[in-house]
Amino acid sequence: MKIETYEKTIDVSAYLDGYVNVDEFLACCRACGNYDRKWSCPSFSFDPVEDYWKKFHTFYVIGKKMILSETEKENWEACMAEVKAELTETLFQKEEACPGSRSLSAGSCAVCGEDNCSKPQGQPCRYPDRMRYSIEALGGNVGLTASRLLGINLQWIEEGKVPDYFVLVGGLLY
Repeated sequence: MKIETYEKTIDVSAYLDGYVNVDEFLACCRACGNYDRKWSCPSFSFDPVEDYWKKFHTFYVIGKKMILSETEKENWEACMAEVKAELTETLFQKEEACPGSRSLSAGSCAVCGEDNCSKPQGQPCRYPDRMRYSIEALGGNVGLTASRLLGINLQWIEEGKVPDYFVLVGGLLY
């Protein structure tokens, strides 16, 4: 698998103006099976804009474009999980180097494993030190972020056909 990395830094205020629409993405989240089933996913007891985004001044965005061979397409989920884990660790390292910062995950939290989050049982998060929200969970438009800020157009699985590449987008708020 070939991996290309794309990076961009933007003021949070500019990102909020051009890329965040909480109501629009909350509607998308409601249609997802993770809604109210993962601590990293809506519904939230806080306002994503006022209580999260606006606590920071700068947003470092990082995208990982994974170009898959025909053979790798057969195991695309494993390839994506591997790159997501590496990106998560990179962002945690950036957090450590920048006190007061907070990373945003590429997609929903996977710390507890699939369908093993404690939220549906009404229990607190088992790993609050490792749980991170994603850009989209906080109302950010990842497709627009990828295309306008990183210069990458997202591709999707259509009619069962795996695309030539996948893109994971995360970031660091500081």
